[in-house]
Amino acid sequence: MANNHNSANPKVDLAYRRKKNAEDMKHQVISFALMIFLTIVAFIAIGYDGIGEWFKVPFIITLAVVQVIFQLYYFMHMSHKGHETAALFLYSGIGVAALTILTFVTIIWW
Repeated sequence: MANNHNSANPKVDLAYRRKKNAEDMKHQVISFALMIFLTIVAFIAIGYDGIGEWFKVPFIITLAVVQVIFQLYYFMHMSHKGHETAALFLYSGIGVAALTILTFVTIIWW
């Protein structure tokens, strides 16, 4: 069984895979363009003197979080089926890291 098809017609499967791959590539290109745009916005925000430091730091962190989400879901294919276990471990690690950072920041500030 060299050919592993979902239907009796291999042309239907090939057409579906091509359509799905084209859709995935479109999402990756859009995500890449958005990440480039967010990077440019971050550079402009840092370079602009009219914005206070209290706004710049949370703004840059928010842009970084958005870019990480784009990276995970589109470039690392976390939105596809079959990646649930990897997503569980990844999100657990993010949760532990956030809790650790919150703990140390709380210890230092109070």
